[in-house]
Amino acid sequence: MKNLIALCAILSLCGCVTNKVNSSGGYWNDRDINIVCQALISDCISSDNVASEIRAWGNRKPVVIVGRFRNDSSEQLDTAIISSMMETAIFNSGKLNFVAGGSTRDELRAEKQDQLSNASEETAAALGREVGADYMLTGSVRTVVVREGNWTRRTYYVTAELTNIETNERMWMGLNSQITKEYTRPSNRF
Repeated sequence: MKNLIALCAILSLCGCVTNKVNSSGGYWNDRDINIVCQALISDCISSDNVASEIRAWGNRKPVVIVGRFRNDSSEQLDTAIISSMMETAIFNSGKLNFVAGGSTRDELRAEKQDQLSNASEETAAALGREVGADYMLTGSVRTVVVREGNWTRRTYYVTAELTNIETNERMWMGLNSQITKEYTRPSNRF
């Protein structure tokens, strides 16, 4: 009897989440974010519009600031992680430069202000010497959830847009929907 109960417990735990796409679980995770960010930035840089724009700048790399990635999904996703991985992918591409935005930029500006009062004139960082961004990368995450009985499939759609800050022209738009998670909940719960 004890063996039968133990076997039932093990079988019920094994059936909780099975992922047919990757083995990292039934929900969005860090591996998924990395796959999506790398694919989107690679697509962006290799697109005809962006590639010709990079060539047009000559010796100076275009400068990108990563803006907000909205969470339009039904899950609680930390989109700051997406922004951070996008920055890393841009930096590692070697094709574009990027400037700090958001709270990092605010901290840097506060430090420069502090240095005006507390650092020597020779070592204080100068104000008004920031590099302005040429483009802003923004986007969103959405999910489509399909349920049938105890089976669920989640498909994650990540969009990204690269926009010229001066003219508001979209230089590139991308969509990645390669992350799909499927899992089955056990029909008998103990």
